[in-house]
Amino acid sequence: MLSRDCTIATSLTHLDPHATQSGGTRNRYYSIMSVTGEEGLQSVPEVDKISFSQEELKVLELWKKIDVFQTCLKQSKGRPRFTFYDGPPFATGLPHYGHILAGTIKDVVTRWAHQTGHHVERRFGWDTHGLPVEYEIDKTHNINGPEDVAKMGIKKYNELCRGIVMRYADEWETIVSRLGRWIDFKNDYKTLYPWYMESIWWVFSQLYEKGLIYRGFKVMPFSTACSTPLSNFEAGQNYKDTQDPSVVVTFPLVEESEAALVAWTTTPWTLPSNLALCVNPEMDYVRVKGKTKERNGTYILMEARLVQLFKSEADYDVLAKYKGKQLEGIRYTPLFNYFKEKEKDGAFRVLCDGYVTSESGTGVVHQAPYFGEDDFRVCLAYGIISRDANAICPVDNAGRFMPSVVDFKGLHVKVADPEIIKNLRTRGRLVISDTINHSYPYCWRSDTPLIYRAVPSWFVRVQQMQDKLLACNDKTYWVPSFVKEKRFANWLRDARDWAISRNRYWGTPIPLWVSEDFTEVVCIGSIAELEKLSGQKVTDLHRDNIDHITIPSAREGMPPLRRISEVFDCWFESGSMPYAQVHYPFENKREFDDCFPADFIAEGIDQTRGWFYTLLVISTALYGKPPFKNLVANGLVLAEDGQKMSKRKKNYPDPMAIVEKYGADALRLYLANSPSVRGENLRFKESDVFNLLKEVFIPWLNAYRFFVQQVKRYQKVEGEVFSFDESVMGQSVNVMDQWILSFTQSLLNFVHQEMAVYHLYTVTPRLIKFVDNLTNWYLRFNRKRLKGDSGKEDCLRALETLYSVLLSLVRVMAPFTPFITETMYQNLKRVLKPGALGKGDNGSVHYLYVPQPMEKLICQEIEDCVSILQSVVELGRYLRDKVNSPVKSPLPEVVVIHKDQKILDDVLRLESYIKEELNVKTVTVSTDKKMYGVALKADMNFKVLGARLKGDVKKVQQKVGELTDEEIQKMLNSGSIDILGHTIDSCDLNVRYSFSGEKAAELSSKYEAHADNTVLILLDIKPSQEMLEEGLAREVTNRVQKLRKQAKLVPTDEVTVWYNVEKNSELARIVTSHSDYIENSIKTPFKPITEKDGSPVLIEEEFKIKDSTLMLTITKGFCQGWPSGVTSGQMSGSEGVNCPWVNIILDGSPRLGVNSCIATLLLENPLGNVVVTSCKQVMEEARTLFGFPQDHAKLYMERKPVDTTIPVSSLTGKTLVITCAQNKVPIGTSAIKPYCKYVNVEGHGKKGCVVLENPCGNGIMTRHAFTHLNLMDQQYMYDMQVVKVHAEATFVSKAPRDGAVTSHQP
Repeated sequence: MLSRDCTIATSLTHLDPHATQSGGTRNRYYSIMSVTGEEGLQSVPEVDKISFSQEELKVLELWKKIDVFQTCLKQSKGRPRFTFYDGPPFATGLPHYGHILAGTIKDVVTRWAHQTGHHVERRFGWDTHGLPVEYEIDKTHNINGPEDVAKMGIKKYNELCRGIVMRYADEWETIVSRLGRWIDFKNDYKTLYPWYMESIWWVFSQLYEKGLIYRGFKVMPFSTACSTPLSNFEAGQNYKDTQDPSVVVTFPLVEESEAALVAWTTTPWTLPSNLALCVNPEMDYVRVKGKTKERNGTYILMEARLVQLFKSEADYDVLAKYKGKQLEGIRYTPLFNYFKEKEKDGAFRVLCDGYVTSESGTGVVHQAPYFGEDDFRVCLAYGIISRDANAICPVDNAGRFMPSVVDFKGLHVKVADPEIIKNLRTRGRLVISDTINHSYPYCWRSDTPLIYRAVPSWFVRVQQMQDKLLACNDKTYWVPSFVKEKRFANWLRDARDWAISRNRYWGTPIPLWVSEDFTEVVCIGSIAELEKLSGQKVTDLHRDNIDHITIPSAREGMPPLRRISEVFDCWFESGSMPYAQVHYPFENKREFDDCFPADFIAEGIDQTRGWFYTLLVISTALYGKPPFKNLVANGLVLAEDGQKMSKRKKNYPDPMAIVEKYGADALRLYLANSPSVRGENLRFKESDVFNLLKEVFIPWLNAYRFFVQQVKRYQKVEGEVFSFDESVMGQSVNVMDQWILSFTQSLLNFVHQEMAVYHLYTVTPRLIKFVDNLTNWYLRFNRKRLKGDSGKEDCLRALETLYSVLLSLVRVMAPFTPFITETMYQNLKRVLKPGALGKGDNGSVHYLYVPQPMEKLICQEIEDCVSILQSVVELGRYLRDKVNSPVKSPLPEVVVIHKDQKILDDVLRLESYIKEELNVKTVTVSTDKKMYGVALKADMNFKVLGARLKGDVKKVQQKVGELTDEEIQKMLNSGSIDILGHTIDSCDLNVRYSFSGEKAAELSSKYEAHADNTVLILLDIKPSQEMLEEGLAREVTNRVQKLRKQAKLVPTDEVTVWYNVEKNSELARIVTSHSDYIENSIKTPFKPITEKDGSPVLIEEEFKIKDSTLMLTITKGFCQGWPSGVTSGQMSGSEGVNCPWVNIILDGSPRLGVNSCIATLLLENPLGNVVVTSCKQVMEEARTLFGFPQDHAKLYMERKPVDTTIPVSSLTGKTLVITCAQNKVPIGTSAIKPYCKYVNVEGHGKKGCVVLENPCGNGIMTRHAFTHLNLMDQQYMYDMQVVKVHAEATFVSKAPRDGAVTSHQP
């Protein structure tokens, strides 16, 4: 089997992620694309000399040379368009595995679209504005707030941002291209381009005209590190478990100072801004008197939350109880007097609202209306604050207390927490001070805790569009569907108005020019409009270029309108990319209208609250329809330990190091075959990439290499050029050819169907499984045919079949693994007949369409038949492994049991393959497993069920033991069974096969049983002594072949193998008795070391077999007397041969399953009856024996060509040599006796001869067969064909030890 070749394990050692790598071993892996102009298939070096990564670089050079991507786009002009939107990444960092995963999915789908007849424009985009860029500048230049930017100047600040925005652009292009992704970097789009920004202005102006834009004062997530508000979906992107203060403070009643309301908070920094308390009007509240040293005051709190203050009921006395509604309006003493003036507006009172719950805290919630969304809403409803009044928001944009909070001014709110707690403790207002671990939102850019803060912002009215958003979402198709139906739909149902303004500098300015009192507002939708209204020329739209521009007021005598200071949220910019990337509507209007919405987009699942959301909101607002038709949302890529990948922790390998070691194809296929393509998270393991290389790419490459080798052999031996035309497909009658062709067409059918619905997660496993079927099944079963052993025509059919499969696989895999498929195709196309792939350019595999399935080649019956074969073989291999019985040791029998006779007929149809693969002598089938006394039995798994069943353990155990075969089978099919009221899963029981009946002991010692969902097999594991000995003989043969390979010998090299084994050992006896079998298997002399001549030693090695030492020595050349190997007349005594004869030597490789190159022909039989009349007939008979090709075959005697006109009788007793290769000098040899064993016969006055083996060493006729020939009763009908047919009908095959094949020549 190619993929199990022993060279692979050693050749891959330097790629093993756990192996030590020396400097000199890297990049020696493969080089299979020659740059020579040689015609025909080019040779493929051994796998262990190949470097996938280095070969991929050669493919990149080829693509560059032929400008393959642009050529593809030119070729596809005029085809139906397939529109793809690429979400723009930031170029302030290098690509990580998340980018590579999404990029791979995008590349596979767009390549597939191109290769199925579409024109696919692929433009790369860059997100160049916003916090990621500004945060880098702030860190580098120690900018801590707006005042620092003001000192520097916006122009200088933006210049710094522009300077780093494309810092890693070159690296991005290099890495993306190296990964094989085709996307246009030259025709890219950047959100900083003025034409892109102009389209964003147009989008905003359309929303403004529709009344969807408003300015509001709203509590929002706020990043103090970035000095800007964030949208709710941004705040939801980065939650972390963190530790915060947990405090309970008192609010004494104004009219009853001895009693106090108590409130709980985890944000002590909001307490200086407290303006009210809130309770639930429907809940029960109590006034209690504390009885402990720590809690001895009088407190008012929710009855259900007494546990927040007291450990037990003994710690307090209940003084009163009332509903929360009764507390409404009660005044309390504020914690601080910073905003005492708000008391006249109704501050420092108890309010009521249903948002207060009994799940945490005290049931009394402190209200700081400008730092909490619910606080703002409730206080606004009670009139304590108003939208027009000055905000009680004493925290600046950098998160520091302003001077109005005199005790803590200048402190960052998080730094102020402990100081505030200390202040409250000193003043006796602190009841409890503790800490709490909880999940808290962090800034997605700066990774610092967010606060909630009321800020004036510009909003898109999303809430009023909820129904339209859900309707548009319903029109889209998502993979996986649950992301659309659950996660995304739920987000849309709870969607809030979208804050699109940011108090920042480097971004697209919001195009609103307003009067100082905001009564006059002008929304600009284009550069031309701004130039017209302002009278100034505009070339760039960034703040430093337009902030100074004014627009005259429409009101006479009023100051000109100035632009508001805010810029757009960068998510608004990326959500506008469908329009802005083509400068819509200012250019490409018709082109955009024809291609909107997009056919396909893909990003990570985290974009459900990011890009996917903003795309949908803007598209729905503009056109009332979704912006895309199909979406693939991939899961996240985590480190191997399940944690987030972190540069600081260094818990993941560098992506480009993986590419350098294993190649981009291996990484692509690993990611495309991972759980991530179905929306689940992937724990990245380098070892899994290596395993994929070892288990898929190496076997695949080996299959391709083997094909090339056999085509070259075929062309050399047959003297014919191999070329492929698809019209020949389906002509083979070989069942394995029919199976692999059918399986290939079924694969194409499946892949087309599944790719149409974007199911990469079903396609990639099927493609990988196909490689396994090709290499581990088809090639394994057909190696001899492909090598020509079954004759020219059958070999050609097998080669054509394999070529068709390889070419189809290369074409269907091209979108997934673009490098190795290109490499193989560049060689495979050399033997395609002109026009086989159509009239177009076929210079690259990526120019070709993915082949459509040929329905006429699909035969489900054959696929099912081979599937049964695979089940039987795999079950048999499992049982051999279980009992530690290697396949080289023959076993007596395998029994296949199934109730369906058709399935058993399929088994018998492929009986020979089963015998060969499992190395069994007999295949038996049966529909009755009771006949063999085999049935399923179950035992209880106590570790799993013991604790769960408790007192019922013994009863359930008894019932489990009583389960019948049918009941157990039903349980396995359904997955569970109900026993005494307990649901027992099938995995909770240990299920096994056992034997019953009178012969149970005998059967259980003889057979091992195993089954899958298809068949049950019994494997006879008791080999006979004869089989054990045959197994050892095969082991010796295996050691010889490995030693030959180690010496780098090829089958045609003339060598002799000498053996030395411990005398009187069992191995010595077996080697001696099976020497003929070993000799026939290795096709070279196998002699005891005592007979060794002085030939040069090529290699020798000592082995340990069955506790005996075997020394093997290989010397150059055949030993003396070879190829005769035996003396004639062993069965006929010392007399000579009755009939004239001639020896034949084939100076080449035999076929037709023949192992020997030497034979003997009888020229007369019986004596006087001429059966070979000419030299031409000698050649014909020899060809019948050896199966060599007729072209270029020549007959030699003593190294001189034989004159074919001479009488054949003149050749009697001579040795003739046949060569097949052109211009080959034949070997020179002679012999005085026939090479083959024979027996003389006499009767009815005539003499004849029976050749007992032909070719020599191909098996001796058994005595049984010989005695039943009845030669003398056949009235000497020694016509060659008659005797040949009779011999083939009566000679029986035996084990090699006593003679194993029929004779082809009498």
